[in-house]
Amino acid sequence: MNEINIGPLLLSIKVAGISTIIVFLTGTVLARLLARRQFPGKSIVESLFLLPMVLPPTVVGFGLLVLFGKNGWIGAWLADWFGIQVVFNWIGAVLASIVVSFPLMYQSASAAFQTVDDRLEQAARTMGASEWRVFRTITFPLAWPGILAGSVLSFARGLGEFGATLMIAGYIPGKTDTLPLAIYFAVEAGDMKTAWVWVIVIAALGFSALMWINYWSRKTMRRYVSRAK
Repeated sequence: MNEINIGPLLLSIKVAGISTIIVFLTGTVLARLLARRQFPGKSIVESLFLLPMVLPPTVVGFGLLVLFGKNGWIGAWLADWFGIQVVFNWIGAVLASIVVSFPLMYQSASAAFQTVDDRLEQAARTMGASEWRVFRTITFPLAWPGILAGSVLSFARGLGEFGATLMIAGYIPGKTDTLPLAIYFAVEAGDMKTAWVWVIVIAALGFSALMWINYWSRKTMRRYVSRAK
């Protein structure tokens, strides 16, 4: 019996890990900036942020191809100035994971920041604390459970991304074969053993992520309840 190549698993973890770090930073910053600010067009901006969550992955992939393809607006510039090729590269898989997982991170972080009592922040400001210190010592710690949940969900979403990844990164064994792509093409080739192995692996990873979020949420809620008493 042929041994299972763990390349798709390692690549998927790499892609999901990098994309999660990026969406954690961008999603947290943007959510903090927009959470309590009202301005004309805010609903349009937030709708654009969340749009990939409701679009078919192939539509997202098509949009990425238009922007980052060889002749795309951004892709041509990256190739000419930095020699970076996004299409048919693992970088394309990271980009697809970022786009589809960002809405989860932004939505979770935004909801978390909105639950923070702004009276605590204002009290710290009146005592001379800078905005950075208020964020670091009050806002971020109180919003952390929601931000952490968003990060875990973003990782799981990036791990399971298929449609957009196939559109922009393609399926190149040893180069762009993430777990979802490996499962699809293993079934197509009739290699049900490999397909079953990867299905079990990705299902176990997703289940573990959800279990961890539920455990952390219950633990956090019990801590808040005990403090309130």
